[in-house]
Amino acid sequence: MKINNVGRAWRAGFRCAHATFLYAAWSFSIPTTQAEDNWYGKRLLSAFAQDWMDPADEPPKPGASLPARRIPPAPFDSPPFPSGDWQIGGTPIIGDPGEIAPWPLMQAIYAGPNGEAWKKSRIQIYGWEDFSFNLSTSRNTSPGPNANFPLIYDLRPNRVEQNQFVLYIERVPDEFQTDHIDWGFRVSGVYGLDYRFMISRGLFSDQLLKHNNYYGFDMPMVYIDIYIPQIFEGMNVRIGRIISEPDIEAQLAPNNLMASHSLVYGFDNYTQTGIFTTTKLSNQWTIQAGISNGTDVALWQKDPGNQPTGTVMIQWVAPNQKDSIYAGDNAFNNGEFGYNNLQQIVGTWTHKFNDRIYTATEGLYMYMNDAMTHPTKGVPFQSGSFPVRPGYAPEWGIVNYTMFRIAPAAFFTVRNEFYNDIVGSRTGHATSYSEHSVGITWWPDKIVTVRPELRFDHSYDTAAFNNGTRRSQFTASMDFIIHY
Repeated sequence: MKINNVGRAWRAGFRCAHATFLYAAWSFSIPTTQAEDNWYGKRLLSAFAQDWMDPADEPPKPGASLPARRIPPAPFDSPPFPSGDWQIGGTPIIGDPGEIAPWPLMQAIYAGPNGEAWKKSRIQIYGWEDFSFNLSTSRNTSPGPNANFPLIYDLRPNRVEQNQFVLYIERVPDEFQTDHIDWGFRVSGVYGLDYRFMISRGLFSDQLLKHNNYYGFDMPMVYIDIYIPQIFEGMNVRIGRIISEPDIEAQLAPNNLMASHSLVYGFDNYTQTGIFTTTKLSNQWTIQAGISNGTDVALWQKDPGNQPTGTVMIQWVAPNQKDSIYAGDNAFNNGEFGYNNLQQIVGTWTHKFNDRIYTATEGLYMYMNDAMTHPTKGVPFQSGSFPVRPGYAPEWGIVNYTMFRIAPAAFFTVRNEFYNDIVGSRTGHATSYSEHSVGITWWPDKIVTVRPELRFDHSYDTAAFNNGTRRSQFTASMDFIIHY
């Protein structure tokens, strides 16, 4: 079959699925009484059916004004890209009203009898399901199932995985206005394979550290936001558990440019709990400062890494809106060997060539002091691996993403990286790695994202893949995200 015929068949299949879903939704929810007309299930099915038929990328109508912001227009279109703004973590976008287009669950609530009250409250409930499959040249699973490692998150080769079912309950503060203090919050829940890469020691951690469950539950973000517009151009104070501020990537599937994760991201800091401030000085400069109890450790957990830990990040955006630098020290304390007491210096440069092409390059250096090669009473577990040599345990890496928009609702990504796990404290192998991947992100409609990917990994100094028997690994994978 010719390639173009395959494409036609693929598109036809989606149209057939959409039509079937629409018919089922219509048939299931024909109203017969006024009570049925207000039934939430009917409204939810109708919202899903409509979003399945609507394109993800809808160009603005002729004469439409740009969204209200007191900062320059968003540099990227989202969708198809994960975010429309320059990279910054741990805060809403100061200067933006924070109005999130509702997903089907909220559309159904808004269409109900209390819809206006929900809209005025700014509280939203939404989430997604992400599942994937991979085909891998690593097949030696007799020593253990994780033959793809150190590739993550899909550790196990040649299988389908339920990666993450996610629920958010949140209120995003209005940080466009400047006349009053506003507030927000987020409570998140995650179930699936990916919980393994969010867990904090002492918080739901027995499912991983004691039982090694492949599927589990975590709450990677539980925080409140307080927006104070009177400080410079606005300050946001975030209190609670957050996803670590830097990095091109994040644990939550829709926030990523590809289905798989780089090694650079996969072995750095995951979450922190504390108080984090973001202060916008101007359209060019934003500074962040925070204090936490360390990295990936619960407030009540006894661990050498549970100690006062600083965070300082700076974002600079070029006046012409073509470049951004986001850099700083994500976590610093005495660096004592602990569960995941990583000291992390990190920076990202992002450059926009035009509306269709942009690139982002991240580099980091991490370390712990006085690392041990085996479990101890104080450190019985490691978030990464116990190193092969004791003492100072450093690692560094650099990763580049380059994106090409190939259609209104799709883009092509090239990722290249080099990662050096000098004493094996992250991957368990004292070796350097390279990784090269290509992938496509496609939104066939408003609520579905499909991300096929090809990836090649190589370890230079020792065999790290296929349970320590091969230096190279090739994988083909795809994930599917369904928003609700």
